[in-house]
Order: sequence, then C-alpha cells, then structure tokens
Amino acid sequence: MSTARELRFCGPVSGTATTNASVESRKDPPRRGPAMAAPTESDILDDNRPRKKTRTGSKRKSTKSTQHTAQPRLFAPFRALGLITNEIPFCMQTRSHKGATDGPRIHILTCLGKSWALWEGGKMTLLFVGPEVEDPISCVAMDGDAVWCASGVHAIKYIRGKEVLRVTNPLGSTLSSLILFGSHLLALTEDGTRMLIWDVSGPSLFATIHFDIGFTAARMLHPATYLNKVLVASREGQMQLWNIRTQTCIHAISTPKLLTISSSSPLPSPIVALAQSPAIDVVGVGFMSGEISVYDIRADERLMRMFMEGGGIRALCFRSDGNPVLASVSSLGHLALWDLNAGGRLLHLVRGAHDGGITSAEWVPGQPVLITSGEDNSVKQWLFDSPTAAPRLLKLRAGHHAPPHLIRYYGEDGKQLLTASADRSLRYTSVVRDSRSFELSQGSLARKAITLSKSLSSLKFPPVTSISFSTTRSKDWDDVLTAHVDEPLVRSWSVLNKRLGKHTWNYHESSKRNTRSGIVKCVCVTECGNFGIAGSSTGEILMWNMQSGIKRKAFKLGPRLQTATEILNAKVETKKGDRVITGLATDALNRVVIASTQDGTINFFDFHTTKLQHTLTLSAPVSSINLHRSSGLLAATCGDMTVRVIDIETRRVVRELVCGSKGRILDIARPFLLAAFSPDSRWIVITSLDSIIRTFDIPTSRLIDAFRVPSTATSIAFSPTGDFLATAHVDSVGVFLWANRAQFAEVGFRSVSEEDLAEVSMPSMQGEVEDENLEALTALTLEDKPVDVFSTPPQLDGDLVTLTLLPRSRWQTLLNLEVIEQRNKPKEPPKKPEQAPFFLPTLPGVEHRFAVDQKQSDATDKKARFDKAMAKSKSTFEKKLAGLDKGQLDDLFDYIKSLSPAAIDVELRSLVTLDHHRQFLRALKQRLLSHRDFEGIQTLQNVFLRLHGDILVENVELQLELKELLELQKKESARILELLSSSLGTLAFVRETM
Repeated sequence: MSTARELRFCGPVSGTATTNASVESRKDPPRRGPAMAAPTESDILDDNRPRKKTRTGSKRKSTKSTQHTAQPRLFAPFRALGLITNEIPFCMQTRSHKGATDGPRIHILTCLGKSWALWEGGKMTLLFVGPEVEDPISCVAMDGDAVWCASGVHAIKYIRGKEVLRVTNPLGSTLSSLILFGSHLLALTEDGTRMLIWDVSGPSLFATIHFDIGFTAARMLHPATYLNKVLVASREGQMQLWNIRTQTCIHAISTPKLLTISSSSPLPSPIVALAQSPAIDVVGVGFMSGEISVYDIRADERLMRMFMEGGGIRALCFRSDGNPVLASVSSLGHLALWDLNAGGRLLHLVRGAHDGGITSAEWVPGQPVLITSGEDNSVKQWLFDSPTAAPRLLKLRAGHHAPPHLIRYYGEDGKQLLTASADRSLRYTSVVRDSRSFELSQGSLARKAITLSKSLSSLKFPPVTSISFSTTRSKDWDDVLTAHVDEPLVRSWSVLNKRLGKHTWNYHESSKRNTRSGIVKCVCVTECGNFGIAGSSTGEILMWNMQSGIKRKAFKLGPRLQTATEILNAKVETKKGDRVITGLATDALNRVVIASTQDGTINFFDFHTTKLQHTLTLSAPVSSINLHRSSGLLAATCGDMTVRVIDIETRRVVRELVCGSKGRILDIARPFLLAAFSPDSRWIVITSLDSIIRTFDIPTSRLIDAFRVPSTATSIAFSPTGDFLATAHVDSVGVFLWANRAQFAEVGFRSVSEEDLAEVSMPSMQGEVEDENLEALTALTLEDKPVDVFSTPPQLDGDLVTLTLLPRSRWQTLLNLEVIEQRNKPKEPPKKPEQAPFFLPTLPGVEHRFAVDQKQSDATDKKARFDKAMAKSKSTFEKKLAGLDKGQLDDLFDYIKSLSPAAIDVELRSLVTLDHHRQFLRALKQRLLSHRDFEGIQTLQNVFLRLHGDILVENVELQLELKELLELQKKESARILELLSSSLGTLAFVRETM
C-alpha cells in the first residue's frame, strides 16, 4: 500500500474543524483495542449536581482591582508595553467574506498571563485586550465572535472584550484544556482524571467523564467529520476515542501501536501534541521523546514514524494547501518540516526559529504560511515560496523574552523607550503604537547561525549594562552608546537606521601597552552628540568622536585621597589603577566631566584640558549617578541606602534622601516637568529591592509618595514630558507605564511616612476593561485637596469693615444709571427701509401683498403668552432673597455682585410686593451687621429707596424695618468716620514728624 493511498488526501479540511461539530454523520470505527467499561452512574454527576447560574450582569470587574483599595498619591497604573504571548498555545481563526479579494482575514488569540490579546494576522495589529482574571489563563479558544479562556476553575466567554458567560467546575479542580464544537464545551482537569462537558446554550453541565486509573488525560482533539466524538491522549502514551453523547469509550489505542519503545527507556513517553491532517481518519501524534507518529484511527494502524532531534515535540500541524507537509516544533525552539509523500523524509530543519521553546504552530488554511509562537514572547509568520523551499520569516511581533533590566526614554517627546534585557537584545519600544517597536539589528546573525549550526541568541552581544544617547545629531551619525557585560568594548548604535553603528571601540587597543585594561562599566554621550565617553573597571576614562571614531582625550583619575577618619581607622588601602568607574556625566555646555567611583568619590574634570579640578568624597560607595543637565543637579546613589543630590556648580551635597533601611537602591529617575510644574528637577523617583517606589521632593527633602509593587522594579525612567513613569520588573518581560496624577488633577504634595504604603497592582495590557480604558486618566482626583495657604479669607476681622473689591465704576454706574440712559438715548427713531426685502412672505392671491400683519399678530400672541409665563415664575434674585431664612445671605450678595449695573437695576425694580420689600430691608440690615460689602450696601440702599421710597412711606407695616435700618446706618457710618479720622490723624502726624 503506497503512502499516498494510505493517507487518502482529499483536500484541505476547514480551519474550524477542531472547534465546530461535524455535520456529517459517520459510523463508529471498529473496536480493535481492549474492551473498555462504560462509566458507572457514580462517575457521572446526578441531577442534584450544582449548576452555574446565568450571569445577568454585562460586566464583571477584575478582583485584582478591588483587592487593593489604596492608591498611590502621584502615580496611577496605566498600561503595559511589550507583552505579546507566553507559554500558552495561541488559537487561530480565519474568516472569508463574500466578494473579498484580499484573502481571508486571520485572527490570532494569544495569552498574556491573566489576560488575553486578539491580533489581526495581516498586519499583526492589536484588536482587543481582555480584562484580567483572578487566576492565570491555562488555555484559550475561539468560537465565531466569542473568545473562551480557562482560568482556574472557571471557563469564561467574552464577546468583543466583555464577559458574557462563565461556567465553573463543580469539582473545584483547575481546568487545563478547552475544546469547542457545536453547543458543547469540553474541558480537562489539571490532574487529567476527568473531562467536563457543558451545554453552553443553557448553560448547564451536561456530563462528567471519569477516566480509569492509569489513563491521565493530557490532550483532546475532535476528529474531522466524527459526530460527537473526541480523541483523548494521555501522559502514559495511550489514546481513547469517546462519544460525548453517550459518555462511552468507543475505542482505545495502546502505547505499542503509537510509539516505538526502546530497551534503554522502557517507560512510555507522554503524548504532548495532537493534530488533524487533511486526510480523513488520520491524525498526527507527538511525544515528549521527540517521536512523531502519523496514525489512522479507522484502520487502527501507524502509517509513518519520524523522530525529531533537539528537544521534545511541543506542537504538530499539517499543511492544508495541497502539499503533504507536516510541521513540528520542539522545546528547544527548532522547526522541522517533513515530506509525507516521501515517507516522512525531513525537508528542512530551522534551528533556533525562536529563542525559546515553541509552544504552538498553525498553518493558514489554503496558504503557504505557517504561524508559530513561543516562550520568547513572539509570534512569527513563515512563508514558503515553493513546496520544497526553506521557510523565510515574513512577519513577526516580538518583545523581550527575558525581563528588561535597563530602560531609558529616548528623545524629548516621551513617545519611545530604549530597553535592554538579559536576552542580549536592545529594543526600541514605542509608547504610542506597538507596531512601531523593533529590535536594533546586530548584523546578519541568522546566516552565521546557520553556517555555524548555533542558536541565534548565542551569537548576540552580551547583555547591556550601560546606555547613553543624544538625539541632537541623530540624523547625521550614530547617537547611542552601550557597554556590555564583561567586555572591554564600547559600541555605537543608530536608532534611525535600526541597527548597530559604525564604531566599536576597544579599551585594549586604546590603552597603553604596559597598563592593564579592564572592562567597560559606564558610557556617556555629550549633549551636543559629538563625543562619547566611557569609563572602565581600572579607572580609565576615554573620549571618542562619534562621527569619525577617533580617540580625542583621556582623563586620569589618580589615586584616592583618604580622609582623616579613614586614616585613623585604616579602612581603605588604595592602589593606583584599582578605582572602578561607576558613572559618567557631562554638563549641557561641555565644560565639565563628572565621574563617580566605587570607593565613594565624585570627580570633576575640565572637559577641554582633562585636568582634575575637584574631588568630592562621600561616606559610602557610589553605585551610579544621574545628571539633570538643565538644573545642574547630580543624583548619586550610594550603598548606605541614601541618594545624595549634588550641585555641580558649588560641588557640594545639597540634599541627602534616605530610602529606608532595607533593600539596595537599584535605579533613580527625575521628572522633566513642564514650566507650570517646576521643570528644574523637582522630584526624584527611586526604586529599591524592597519593591517600594519612592518619590522625593527635592526643595523640601520630603517623601511625598511611596507605594509597593508586587515585584521589584529593576529600572525606572520618567518621561521628558512628565506624563508617565516607566518601570521594568524582575519577573515580567513587559514595560509598565504609570500616569502622573499631577498632570491631570490637583495633587497635594504633603509628606508621607514609610508606614503609609499603598499596595498597588501592576498595570495590565490596556489598564482596565475596554469601556474603562481611560479610567486611569479620567478618575485621577484625590480626596485630600491641597490647602492654599496664600488665599485671602472673605474677612480678616469681624471689627473691620470689608469692601466688595469690585471696581468703583460699577457702583457709580448703578447710582447714575438713569442719567446714563438719557445721555445714550438715540436722537432719531429708526427709519423704515425704502424697499421691502424680496424674501418677505406674501399672501396668496392675484394682488401682491405681504403677510406682515399676520406675523405681527402671531408675535404679539407669543409675547403675551411669554409675559404670562414670566409672571408666574420667580427669578433667581427672588429665589435667593426668599432663602434668607435658611441662612443664605452670602449666596444673595455673591449673586448681586456677579450682575451688571443694568441687571441689578432691573432686579430692584421687580420687587413689587411688600414681602419682597421687607425681605430686602432685612438683607441690608444683616449685611451691615456683618461689616462686609460696605460700599455695595450703600449703593443698593440708595437705589432701592429712590425706586420704592413712596411705597415704603405709605405702608405702616414697613416703618419698623426702616427705623431699624436708619439706626444701624447711623451707627455704622459714625464708626466708619471715627476710624477714618483716627487714620487721617495718624497719617498727618507721621508726615509732620518726617
């Protein structure tokens, strides 16, 4: 029997065969294995089993956001960058639309730990990010527009990023694998003893299948065209075919039929991969030992056997565009292609296709494109130009596959970061759009790796230990310098060209022959971008030209001078040439070069003459320095848990900031704020090994913010625009952004103590769920608003008279309003237009007539109705006047002071009832007793008596109010005149004496 006939290739099977139920019915294959007893009633849950109730809410918030109620004062979690995928296999879905000419649309679903991300496969752009769940996600699946993920004991369904359904394992064990077809959801428990079946249309738990002892389920596969059948593989190397409707095992396949057991390893190898082939009844089985079997379920025989060297099998997939090719991936990152027409001959082996283990691989249906994802935080697409050609990398989306330990903002707009990681890569990360991120090229390493048969990561440069840049001349030549672990080399990079630069400076070649050269510890690029400086472990400081690469200067450090205390205690024994340079910096004008050493000194060199001008000795070793060039402040991180701020002009320590007693300081950063928010290095943000991020206010030396994160932050960087703080952590491959609250709301900069620490969760891929994406920016108000100590109270003292602080012309206009109106009265009435405009409405008929009278009558009716409505309603002035009994006197006079003189006059004229007059007279008396708004009260009193004096005199019930107002007015006027006379006398005495 030939291989082609054995495989019976019948064209590509739909890409959704593993997720949708087959509509074609097939008879059960003959049972060739040992008889399997059907599960008993005790193995299947009875009708009293607990059922998950249908969720009525449309949104479920993550419990992670509710666990920690305390929030940091200055920073709010915003989002995470650089997260693509993890070790969980991805899920792919293709969609074809009628009339589409650009091919099917590809959707890729990846796992991000406790959330998921949906990518568009054409351009690898991010479509959705799911909300975070309580437990890490163990499996993801797609069904139409729905996304399913297994998290702990739950299987959760999302539509467009919103949770719509959740089913729970009643047994309480963790779910490890999901498979969907039709209206059923199948899940395996983590211990591999049970399979749970839900009817998601209900939803309700349909059945539970309990496997026999000695069969630990690990993988599931729905064979194409098999109705209600599922193939289950075990860790013991066996397979069973189950009918989920009847919950019976139809067929069992033993290990000897699938795997070749050698005498050296008698124990069977676990099955770790299952794949459906385009040929009906044929599946691919991958083992942890590296063996691959192509098995016919119906014929119950193995058709082919292959063996992949270099790690165990992690995933299998069959090409579906008519070419019989099987792709397999290994735990060491290798990709192998097998020709099935040639009996499983190896076509190509791509070593190091990923920098870590490859966890999943899928062929795009009907296309020569293979998509792989791995533990290296990357998703790659491989294109095959011909059936036998080697694959070439088509597209990829990747991030760091080891936690970054050094991050710095690049440029002055705060939209990009330079990040270095232990994976030996230097990456450019965009804050605005993930598709703009890339890794700076280190040369044609892929070709070298193929030639030398080595992995790609082993040929990369060692991890970066120091980085410096200047964008001033980035368009002309290289603008970035790096130092690497245990290397005497300094390398230049070009961000514009996305690659390694032209120059690599070697300390062995630049140093003298008789002197011992060490490794490079730190680098610095001047503000102008013309010079690069590097310091070594032997105390050498060299300067090169960034354009030509020529060595320009050398700075001699010399021996360290001991202090009197060190001489008495004999703590330090200095030797020439043993001083390790830990930090370098230059000022903005290239006048001074600053170098810090591990023995606790800050050295100031003249930039042009290279002479040592001054040495500042500190009481603790200096691990790093960071210079704020615009303000001239230098932050030195010392080994005694203290950050010392040094003024480079006076060369003295101006601030000492103590960061607790636990944990070594790892990194420091300073905000480059805008002019309104003190741009001259107002804050210093510090991270240490105790997982606390502290913010100090430099002018006051106060700790104004401190919060604890779940893992230690190894590096931090503040945006040049002051809007975000970027952090890198020891247990994550992403870069996390924190929004600066001071940019979006008023924040009180009061001192905080180390005991008032807020436990803050890490930012997620998008901050919150989809409709709360900007919550970190819109809800940044704080409860404790700052108290303005410079605000003036409404009244200094109760015995003093306070004026309204309004212009004098306001009250003079109100007093003389009638005179002003008469003066501004027009001399002539308005004239009628000579000819009526052509657009006036006309009446129907032979004679040409305008419909003016009808319009005027309508306007008159509307005016009458409006006047009636206004008569029934109360104005704002009347409402505030009626609120005097409730103690709203200040509201009334604040409203009066906000009106124009004409509006005040109208409001006073509208007081037509006796109750209004009585209330206004009481308001004037109460305001006089409060000694506030004195000139305003006099003006209002003058105008009110002039308008309504005749009514007040005629009504006896208002006489008592008038008498009380008169007595109070005389008393206050006399007091004011007495105070003025006293003040004038004092002023006259002072003038005469001087």
